[in-house]
Amino acid sequence: MSDTVVFTDHTFDDLDLEREILDEAGADLIDAEASDEQLETLLADADAVIVMYEEVDADLLDAMPDCRVVSRTGIGFDNVDLDAATERGVYVTNVPDYCIPEVSTHAIAHLLALERKIVDYNGRIKAGNWDVTAGRAMHRLQGQTLGLIAFGDIAQAVAEKASAFGMDVIAHDPYLDPADVADTDVTLVNDLSTLLAESDAISIHSPLTPQTKGMIGADELATMQESAFLLNTARGGIVDEDALADAIRAGEIAGAGLDVLESEPPADDSPLLDLDDVILTPHAAYNSAESVVELRTKAARNVAQTLAGDVPDYLVNDAVLD
Repeated sequence: MSDTVVFTDHTFDDLDLEREILDEAGADLIDAEASDEQLETLLADADAVIVMYEEVDADLLDAMPDCRVVSRTGIGFDNVDLDAATERGVYVTNVPDYCIPEVSTHAIAHLLALERKIVDYNGRIKAGNWDVTAGRAMHRLQGQTLGLIAFGDIAQAVAEKASAFGMDVIAHDPYLDPADVADTDVTLVNDLSTLLAESDAISIHSPLTPQTKGMIGADELATMQESAFLLNTARGGIVDEDALADAIRAGEIAGAGLDVLESEPPADDSPLLDLDDVILTPHAAYNSAESVVELRTKAARNVAQTLAGDVPDYLVNDAVLD
């Protein structure tokens, strides 16, 4: 009897790529987006699920008693209850390395757009205002300091690209010590406040956890330089958006480039929408034709490996093996 895999939700035109991989594993793939049946009905006999945004909590896990793996199509997995999955012996997987070039480039693109006033100049010209001196002064990137909050794979790629522009790079990551960055040009700092105070631009790369939620709030923003920019291509909940808007209005920092928000899309009354010194993109940092293929392939392979009785390459909840 074939295993059943349910893809709960996605934004793809079809699931041909996933279907080919799972066919080879002897599994049938059900596209819940294209089915008339209720999701709970489809999940009742699921041996595995692939999820994009669907919240997988204890109740949903209990609704699919045969499920062996929840494969998340993305880097983050905050929409999956890891503890509940581990308690039930269910693997949780992600794809942590599929968009490192894209996200790191996107973070640098935000920095360049802010520092070189690309969006501001474009808007002024289209409004009939040709004025090279308009707005705040610009500064060369060479010699500036970029601060990285967390120093995982994406942050390391950002550091390499920033160094190519002649920037000095510092990082704060409580899980690392100086020996871990000895082969890089990055300097670790011991505390977040030092990084905030010494950086001309700050790029966030930490996961969203109970410890990091709201990590950048009013006090942290007040520690930053008035000329500094805040960049976030990680998770929206890490930044207190009301405090960020207040800080920009008050001139405590120069602006922000955000690819992620706490609520996506933002509410019509979001304070960030009316600020000229905030550049917003729609959680698109991951996106390229190549990265999407890699994401889909690896998410499907996580399922195929599990169904074959193997430990998947990208297991998140290692405790399930105990």
